Amino acid sequence: MSGGIEVIFLGTGGSLPTKERGLPSVALRRDGEIILFDCGEGTQRQMMHAGLGFNRPTVILISHLHGDHILGLPGLLQTMSSLARDKPLDLYGPKGLMRFLELIYKPLGYPANFRVRVKELGPGEEVDRGDYIIRPVLAKHDILCLAYAIAEKERPGRFHPEKAKRLGVPEGPLWGELQHGKPVKFEGKQIRPNDVLDAPRPGLKVVYAIDTRPAETVKDLAKGADLLIHDGGFAEDRRPKAQEYYHSTAREAAQLAKAAKAKRLALVHISAVTRDDSILLREARKIFRQTIVPKDFQVLSLKQSK
Repeated sequence: MSGGIEVIFLGTGGSLPTKERGLPSVALRRDGEIILFDCGEGTQRQMMHAGLGFNRPTVILISHLHGDHILGLPGLLQTMSSLARDKPLDLYGPKGLMRFLELIYKPLGYPANFRVRVKELGPGEEVDRGDYIIRPVLAKHDILCLAYAIAEKERPGRFHPEKAKRLGVPEGPLWGELQHGKPVKFEGKQIRPNDVLDAPRPGLKVVYAIDTRPAETVKDLAKGADLLIHDGGFAEDRRPKAQEYYHSTAREAAQLAKAAKAKRLALVHISAVTRDDSILLREARKIFRQTIVPKDFQVLSLKQSK
C-alpha cells in the first residue's frame, strides 16, 4: 500500500522545447512503480537525469497523438531495451496509439527483452490497477485528447488494538481480518470492523489535463484532487491564441481548480513565448492561491492522510 506519491516534473514546456523546459512528461513515483503522463522527445534523458531508473514497474499514459506528447516513446523504449529491461510495460492512450506503435516498430523492431502491453482507452473506460484506478475523460482539444486521474482506493481506518482486546479478540489472524474490513466471530460474538477501526481514509488523487480548454469533464474529474496538473502556459493577454490552439490561460486553469475544490494546481505546457513565468503565477494566484509553475525536475511530495 502506498505511503504517498512523489510527483517529478520531467518536461514542463509546450510544443517547442526551450533551454529551460523540455517537452511534456510528468512522472509519479508510487509504491515502487513509475506512472508516466505523456512522453515528449527526450523523456528518457530527463528520466535518467532525475534518477528514476528504467527497470521499475512502469505505466505510461498518453494524452493524445500530437508529436510533442508521444515522439519520446520510441527513444524511451529503445533505451529500456538497451539497458536490458526485463519487466513488462503497460501503455495506455487514445485510439490510434496501436497504429503509431506499429509504424515505429516496423523499421525499429520491437524491444527484444521486455513486453509492451498496449491498451487503447476511450473516455470513461476505467482501469483498475489494484490499489488505484486510472480514470480517463475527454479533454477539449482539436483532436481526441484524454485527461487522466490516478485515484487511490480508500484505505481502512486506523486500527485500535486496545479496543480489540477489550472486546476479547485475541491478537493474531482475527486482528488482520478486522484490519482488512472483514467482520469476525469469536466465542459466539460478531465483531465488526467499525468496532475497532476509525473511519476509512481517502487515498490520494492526481489529475493530469494537458492540451485542453477549460472543460466540465475535467472539472468533474478533478473534484477534491490533491493535485491538478493543468495546461496553463498562456497569460491573459494571449487568451485569443490559447483559444485558437485549444489551450488554457493560467487564469482559466486557476478558475477550474477553484471550482473543482482541488487542493493544489500545477501549471504545465508553458508556451515558448512566455519568457517570464512569474506572470502566469501571479495571474493564477489571484484566483487560486495554491498554484505553482514548476520547473523541469521539480519534485512535489503528496502525503496520505494519517
